[in-house]
Amino acid sequence: MDRRTFVKGSAAAAGSILAAPAIAQDMSAKILRFVPQANLSSLDPMWTTATVTANHGYYVYDTLFGADLDLKPKPQMAESYEASANGMTHRIKLREGLKFHDGTPVRSIDCVASLKRWTVRDTFGQLLAKALGEYKIVDDRTFEIVLAKPFPMLMQCLCKADSAPFVMPERHALTDAMKQVTEMIGSGPYRFIASEYNSGSLIVYEKFKDYKPRSEPASRNSGGKVANFERIEWRVMPDALTAANALAKGEVDWFERPPADLQPLLAKSRDVVREVIDKSGRYAIMRFNTLQAPFNNAAVRQAIRLAVNQADYMRVTQGDDPSAWNTSRTFWAKGSLYNSADHADLMPASIEKAKAALKASGYNGEKVVIISPTDFPDIGPLGLVTNDLLKNLGMNVELVETDWGSVVQRRSSREGTDKGGWSIFHTTGGVVGWGNPALNFLTRGAGEKGWFGWWKNDQAEALTDAWLNGADEAAQRKAAADLDRLAMTEAGTIPLGQFTLKTAYRKSLTGILPGNAPYPWGVRRA
Repeated sequence: MDRRTFVKGSAAAAGSILAAPAIAQDMSAKILRFVPQANLSSLDPMWTTATVTANHGYYVYDTLFGADLDLKPKPQMAESYEASANGMTHRIKLREGLKFHDGTPVRSIDCVASLKRWTVRDTFGQLLAKALGEYKIVDDRTFEIVLAKPFPMLMQCLCKADSAPFVMPERHALTDAMKQVTEMIGSGPYRFIASEYNSGSLIVYEKFKDYKPRSEPASRNSGGKVANFERIEWRVMPDALTAANALAKGEVDWFERPPADLQPLLAKSRDVVREVIDKSGRYAIMRFNTLQAPFNNAAVRQAIRLAVNQADYMRVTQGDDPSAWNTSRTFWAKGSLYNSADHADLMPASIEKAKAALKASGYNGEKVVIISPTDFPDIGPLGLVTNDLLKNLGMNVELVETDWGSVVQRRSSREGTDKGGWSIFHTTGGVVGWGNPALNFLTRGAGEKGWFGWWKNDQAEALTDAWLNGADEAAQRKAAADLDRLAMTEAGTIPLGQFTLKTAYRKSLTGILPGNAPYPWGVRRA
């Protein structure tokens, strides 16, 4: 399949990106114009795992702890932290002078309410909830997490970067975890300007004057988040060619994810820097709705897994240069701590084997609805490949193409396909963010309490607990390997390959940090 049927403006058509004369534009040193990976349609970073919403969350909110580039926990909103001798009571004291954007102080009760809400939705947080005894408010700046049973990964849980435990005002944190918070009041370095929010076009943030960054250098989602720009404008541009032209001409400063087709052209611009800031990379996946037919039948999911050729998916989204991607038939990506196997036997890329398995599965022509975005070059073409694949297998398929925001909203539906539900969606996630059994919601079998698709498997949950409480590293590695094999076999999710992305920005920007997200901390105009 040619990805140019998806991305408007092929490399040939995009020749005008450099042929057109550059338009000089006086860009204020106080304003950063940024093209995000997708439209920001959902604002609540606890309600959805969409990466664009998580990035938005880091502008508006802050966290108690963060993890540096070496994934070591560091205090963030916390001033101090201490654990009791038996490890069952953990006392956290907040930094003095923390304020929300509405001017009210950040209190212990806000932190506790936020943690309670987060542990309902987040799969790592759910593990903490199982071990929790109670929260104790000591005073406005101090609270305790009292465990009912040992939880050795508490600090790793509290500094989780993807789907982070952001702290919001108590009145917002008391919102049902299954409903979205719509008023954005945090204590982070930028205020969300609701009056200028235009979904699909413009998102505006302004510097929060009362934010007090930490003194340490910023590192990943920890350290001093120094806001050098008075205003940051997210310019949503679904057409990648338009965004690339705007970057080349200096009309925007930073294009988060230029697609593979446009990278060679941007490379020719003397004023544009292209850089892989997340060197660990990302994973592409196909996710099944296991609550509804036909994918409540594991045999049907397994039949599709037999046919999937990861190289087809990688080429259509990341291009023909294999240095930017590789196949990885496992849930522990290449280069990650627990990577130990490539399950080639489970993914032979055989249409013949898949057809035979599908016939034996009992599939009876039930409709398969694939929801796929038209405005996300790293994700949309994945749906096109799956649509072709399933039709080749003889399945009854409907491809529903919308914007990414609509996909994010619809994937939360548990209804049947005849009532607005879905069967398959595709997405990507960071290798670091999916790096162990507690973080990786793809391997969790929590059912209706778990991630969209709601795969339920008690053995997967038991193996996650075995990893969490492993007596030593060898025990943890065994539990992770067993979990990987189980999740690959049961096929609630099918991995589609591993890749890295080059972000692109004007040479006039300095201070862009390595990590897994395009945070603006420390970035300034030279």
